[in-house]
Amino acid sequence: MPIPPIYDEKARALQEKANEIRQDILTMLYEAKSGHSAGPLGMADVFTALYFHILNHKAQNPDWEERDRLVLSNGHICPVLYVTMAHAGYFPKSELKTLRKFGTRLQGHPHRSSLPGLETTSGPLGSGLGQASGMAWSLLADGKPNRVYCLMSDGEQDAGNTWEAALFAGKNNLHNLTAIMDRNNIQIDGYTEDIMPLEPLRAKYEAFNWSVIEINGHSIAEIVNACQQAEAIYQNPVLIIANTIPGYGVDFMENKYEWHGKPPGTPEELKNALADLRTLQGKIQSEHE
Repeated sequence: MPIPPIYDEKARALQEKANEIRQDILTMLYEAKSGHSAGPLGMADVFTALYFHILNHKAQNPDWEERDRLVLSNGHICPVLYVTMAHAGYFPKSELKTLRKFGTRLQGHPHRSSLPGLETTSGPLGSGLGQASGMAWSLLADGKPNRVYCLMSDGEQDAGNTWEAALFAGKNNLHNLTAIMDRNNIQIDGYTEDIMPLEPLRAKYEAFNWSVIEINGHSIAEIVNACQQAEAIYQNPVLIIANTIPGYGVDFMENKYEWHGKPPGTPEELKNALADLRTLQGKIQSEHE
């Protein structure tokens, strides 16, 4: 089923939903006492747009044959995946409190057989695009209309197997594959352009026979419109470069690579972070009045 158009009222509602998801991300990370903050907060809008507007999926029937596939390559941002899935009805929100605890289904990196609705086990960076390309290739070979979405980080572009997969997808014209890159400019050791410069990213993927769309990763309308454009391209795979702010919505986390891999550590940090997100919620509402 084609992606429906996005209207202002729906976009506003999803922007508010994304901010609710951010609040739950912080709460579950604080409860777990470990995990990643910056990436999940920055990608909340993308995941909200996917699960509540773009993807063909059924929470009550996770193995539905006609579903689109979502592959999370940078598995460390799984808090945003788990919270979004809970909001979408895959499992009770109360289970979010079990993140990273002994016996949980919500492991620190997604484990496919632990939780219905996960397509892959992820952790080793750079693996997701190859997995997604294999899925897309087999769906095309079988004449299936399902689409495959691969979420990946900018930092994992350092991994050589990402580029092997990009070559494969471009060579085989996998037009049912859309990769969405979280271009937040940070990785665990610092800023991407200091660690291993990535630019010109667009030109590199275009040289590998990909179409490339660049967007504001915090705009629901731009996310949806980019995926609609990708759906209409039949010549090659599509990369959406989603420019995001790591730690988005929390003043003391934004654009600071130090928050790549740590949660709020004190009650005061959690309180201040949630207060910032409530302020953001007010801004979202006032912008649409």
